[in-house]
Amino acid sequence: MISTNAIFRLLKNRIFRVCFYMLYAGILLGTGPTFANNDNFRFAEKVNIALRRTAHHLLISNGDSTSTIEPVKQVDANTFSVQVENVLTYDKLPGVLAQSLQMQHIERGYNVSVRDCGSSKIKLGYNFQELRQPGGVACQGRTQKGSCYVLQISFEPDQANVAGGLSNWWVLPFGTALAGLGFIAWNRSRHKIHVLQVGENPALNAGNKLLFGNSCLDLVGQVLESNKTIHQLTYREAKLLTLFVKHPNQVLERDLILKSVWEDEGVTVGRSVDVFVSRLRKMLSNDPQVKIAAVHGIGYKLEVLS
Repeated sequence: MISTNAIFRLLKNRIFRVCFYMLYAGILLGTGPTFANNDNFRFAEKVNIALRRTAHHLLISNGDSTSTIEPVKQVDANTFSVQVENVLTYDKLPGVLAQSLQMQHIERGYNVSVRDCGSSKIKLGYNFQELRQPGGVACQGRTQKGSCYVLQISFEPDQANVAGGLSNWWVLPFGTALAGLGFIAWNRSRHKIHVLQVGENPALNAGNKLLFGNSCLDLVGQVLESNKTIHQLTYREAKLLTLFVKHPNQVLERDLILKSVWEDEGVTVGRSVDVFVSRLRKMLSNDPQVKIAAVHGIGYKLEVLS
């Protein structure tokens, strides 16, 4: 049995490390998660485009060419929604949506629901199979009052991904073990690269800094100095921390955070906020005057002691 220390010594060897990651990549390609994740990302991108096109044509059909279309939200792996303002031309929805999905070569079955923005109650809805029936979908011809609606579409699971994952179940324990070792090794190397002593990082400069507590955020270099420890931030980490620092001791709603930090991605996932807040908390853990607190049911607040 190889000890943990022996494994880490091997990981320091460049040749072994290359072989290790090649083997790990081979295991992943054999199990299918990498392909599945790529397929899921491309699928989400296609749905995003299709829903935005649908919302656009619904607004145009009502003579509205100026209203902003909100970003498409991904509720889960197979469910997406987009907010539509003003009068909803429900008669046009099935045809426009079907055409938009066809243009993106999306062939999965789906359910459509039209929900009230405030209460989330379903006002109208149909299944894609109703498009082939005489008379079309149910409730067509009914006029909807001017309001705010959420158009939500839920797709049937991709059977190819499900079958692919089950057919290779036997390699998952081995792949998981390798993934754990790979993550530990990567995390150690990442820590050594990005957590430096003060004065070692040339990215810090005299201007474009935000001071809070015993910490300092360099906006240009995307560098956080927290109580004499320096962290190199990613683009999203820097953008989220900037939002917090510019609104100290204020409760920021989750939707506001998503809109401010992730709006340019088009598809937003609520879980992203929690993941990135967790990362920032670890980086700020050395500063006793700073804390990112969760406000249950609302969002987060950067607490800065004076």
